[in-house]
Amino acid sequence: MLLACLPPAMAVLVGCGVMDTGPVEAGAPAQGPRVTEGADVLRVYFLTPHGAWPVARPEPAGTAGPQAVLDALLAGPTRSERARGLATALPSGTHRVRAQASPGAVDLYLPWLVPELDRVAVSQLVCTAAAAPGVPGGRKPADVVVRIHESGIPGDAWPVRCDEDGAAAPVETSGPAR
Repeated sequence: MLLACLPPAMAVLVGCGVMDTGPVEAGAPAQGPRVTEGADVLRVYFLTPHGAWPVARPEPAGTAGPQAVLDALLAGPTRSERARGLATALPSGTHRVRAQASPGAVDLYLPWLVPELDRVAVSQLVCTAAAAPGVPGGRKPADVVVRIHESGIPGDAWPVRCDEDGAAAPVETSGPAR
């Protein structure tokens, strides 16, 4: 009986025949700007095949705030970001979105009407503004209320939040404030 168990036990000990090769040269190390946790970064939302997705960019010195991040968004993806398949649904041109931060909120003054924009473009704007550095109140991006003011439309702003999927959601349907 003991002899019958010995061959299977030896096969387990031998393994699959992969030998330790030691270090192997694999080419040059990765290059590019390094963005580490806790570093000053801008989170700009661009499009992937799965919707809006944040891209971390190093924050230029002295430009923290929603306006700087929205200016970066409107400038579009960089050459390397486009090469990775990132795009934007925002209209091209020299449009400027004005952003003004207040405790726990960002007011966006759009040069367009919301129905003129693709819904993913609205998500890009809302999520980029919500994730901007310099929003007073220390809230997480999902807790920042973004109030959208449409060009030429009088009255109250449209309050939205960026949900966990990177989409704009009206405050009334995005659940209780956390």
